Amino acid sequence: MEGTRKTKYRSNALEVLHETMSGLHRHGVIDKATMRHFDVGCLTPVEELDAAGIKAIREEAGFSQATFALALNVTTSLVSKWERGEKKPSGPSLKLLALAKTKGIDAIL
Repeated sequence: MEGTRKTKYRSNALEVLHETMSGLHRHGVIDKATMRHFDVGCLTPVEELDAAGIKAIREEAGFSQATFALALNVTTSLVSKWERGEKKPSGPSLKLLALAKTKGIDAIL
């Protein structure tokens, strides 16, 4: 990891591997495009979540819909619609949900 940037990796092994690849990039062994591709592969993956999965993440955290909405920076109404299956999260919301699922709610607070 370069500088003071704090990155969350899927595992400790991927963190060590990423540090090695960063060193190779700094020394010109791998190009910028390859490094960017590798960066994405080491980070927490995003997967589709169904209504029950979203509700399970919230309940595991012990949050009400309103508090969960605040943590995700969305409306309580949107969380309710996700949990009823009326809407599906996407973009940054989906990434935050993936982080909360894999790393716990503290990862997004």
